[in-house]
Amino acid sequence: MEYRVIKENNLFLLTDEKGNIPENHTYGLGLYRNDTRFLSKLDIKINGEEPILLSSDAKENYMATILLTNPHMENDGSLVLWRESVEIERTRFINEGILYESIKVKNYFPKSVQFDLSVHMDVDFTDMFIVRGFQNGTMGKRTGQSIEGNSITYNYLGADKVSRRSLVSWDQDAATVEEGGNVSFNISLHNAEEKTITFTIQPLIGAEEPKKNIEIADAMSRLKASYEAWGQEITKVHTDYLPLQKLVERGIDDVRVLLTDVGYGKFPVAGLPWYSVPFGRDSLIAALQMLAFNPDIAKGTLLTMASSQGKKVDPWRDEQPGKIMHEIRYGELAATNQIPFTPYYGTIDATPLFLILLSEYVKWTGDLELVKQLSHNVEAALNWIDHYGDRDGDLFVEYHQESSKGIANQGWKDSGDSVVHRNGEYADTPIALSEVQGYVYHAKIGIANIYENLGKPAEALALRKQAKQVKDRFDEAFWMEDAKFYAIALDANKKQVGTITSNPGHVLLSEMLEKDKAEAVINTLLSKKMFSGFGIRTMGEGESAYNPMSYHDGSIWPHDNSLILLGMSKLLRQDAANIVIEGLIRAGAHFEYDRLPELFCGYDASIGKAVKYPVACSPQAWAAGTPLVFVQSLLGLFPDSINKEIHLSPALLEDMQELTVSDIAICEGHLSISVTRTENTINVQVLKNTTGCELVFKKGEKV
Repeated sequence: MEYRVIKENNLFLLTDEKGNIPENHTYGLGLYRNDTRFLSKLDIKINGEEPILLSSDAKENYMATILLTNPHMENDGSLVLWRESVEIERTRFINEGILYESIKVKNYFPKSVQFDLSVHMDVDFTDMFIVRGFQNGTMGKRTGQSIEGNSITYNYLGADKVSRRSLVSWDQDAATVEEGGNVSFNISLHNAEEKTITFTIQPLIGAEEPKKNIEIADAMSRLKASYEAWGQEITKVHTDYLPLQKLVERGIDDVRVLLTDVGYGKFPVAGLPWYSVPFGRDSLIAALQMLAFNPDIAKGTLLTMASSQGKKVDPWRDEQPGKIMHEIRYGELAATNQIPFTPYYGTIDATPLFLILLSEYVKWTGDLELVKQLSHNVEAALNWIDHYGDRDGDLFVEYHQESSKGIANQGWKDSGDSVVHRNGEYADTPIALSEVQGYVYHAKIGIANIYENLGKPAEALALRKQAKQVKDRFDEAFWMEDAKFYAIALDANKKQVGTITSNPGHVLLSEMLEKDKAEAVINTLLSKKMFSGFGIRTMGEGESAYNPMSYHDGSIWPHDNSLILLGMSKLLRQDAANIVIEGLIRAGAHFEYDRLPELFCGYDASIGKAVKYPVACSPQAWAAGTPLVFVQSLLGLFPDSINKEIHLSPALLEDMQELTVSDIAICEGHLSISVTRTENTINVQVLKNTTGCELVFKKGEKV
């Protein structure tokens, strides 16, 4: 469906195109905070009739503007209201935990008009998992509502014994107010006259006291100021290639709306509408994508993940000591232990990704103080890899679902049909995924580098030896000589799951593969089997389970491509990376608001258009971060703040003449660089370098 969503911190509003929340809508529209629906019905009517939609703008993630008008109205042949006489403009945004909605009505009829404007609301306080049909459970009950002045308060007591309230207020005197949630206003307007009524809705949990409403203009000013501050603190990009410029700007805006702070610093939630929570794998990868634009996001993400690191063996939550969570939920079902998401730990890759993000963050910032702060978390994560992740001592990290309400496949392709043999049989768990072994290698080498700098040579040497063992065993166990490619996984019997997929492409970034094997992987990923012209498919065309319409078995995920192309760039195969970038940019032109979607169908580009996947989060964090990776990749930018070096191998896309990237935060300062094309020559100009690091260009020349 076409929906409209706005978010700020942990509050989001999901409506239809008219801005309404129809009761019992199949997509679960509503106002949500902490996985509870604090508004389950919202609509406006003029003289009891539904207005006509004129336009609905969802370009801004923090504000929505919807334009409506009245239908023609007569009563026994007498004119009540001429069609399109009244313009109704609904503007809504969220600031500091309050939803603001202004309803402006303007008279375009040549004479005065009178009409009734009514707003209809209700609240069911339903847990998001029940709204979405994933679970049933024991819930609390409504405890009534009360009217006081220009407000209604809806009350609820949950099965978790926590009270929840929705406080709805308005700033104009109403003609009637009904306890059920109908508020009506008698409006009289002269020609060209307008009037605005502002509603505010505050979701309140437990003993929270209502906040004093800020004037709507001031609230909007504060919100805009926070976006302006975000724009100031982030890396700036300018290119003459407009399709890339638009994708980058949209990505930056989308990441901003997805930022949330649960007490440990800002981090990106996974996506809207349904994954507006800390989400191990997604948040970590999105923060990794953001390093060239704002490394502080990585810090907030690491601290957030560390705060919920596994402490004990708990099969109900797929938890073990040292494990980084998959996802946390805050609703009534979680609080009463009816679902295991407090948090749930059923992810095989979040723990090595946590270590990778920390080591890469240090490469960008040199911030060893954070490493010291997280030292126990690092040790616990490494211990989890060796003693819990590697279930049978074969050096490979594998997953197996323990929780009755958990997830069966626990890699990033977490649908039930994503790990399948070439004969169409699903792989049995425990399953060792190819990309996860690359993550483990990457993590151990990265932490070893940090340990050497912190005066821990013995620990560093041990990690390097372990990483070397993984590298050697990986080639031996996963390489398929006949296909000149790596298996997606090993199944419970240590048998290769030989279906050709994108998963081994992630291993390029770890630099674990020998050069000839890396080249073979790149060649397969760019072959017609895997590359559609719009991006690298999750599964190769012609495989038994291939389906271009599937979620993980032939679709195209931008974030999947971003990790692959970043690996290509790191291996100085920018020519290959550019093919992927150009494909995704071509695909982006077919989607609304210059936004790369979470995923899209894997049909060949020869059909002329990228095909939308029917259900996808929008905006989605690691899709938003993908265009930002394009920029890092084009610069070939890989800092090493510990050794005071910045590695660069700049390139341009075929249709680009100029790329200027300014104020990249690295080490002690900032780097600004401009790349231009003159005839067949790429020219690089360093505009600013206050990083304290030496620039090392491709082939190793220092400047």
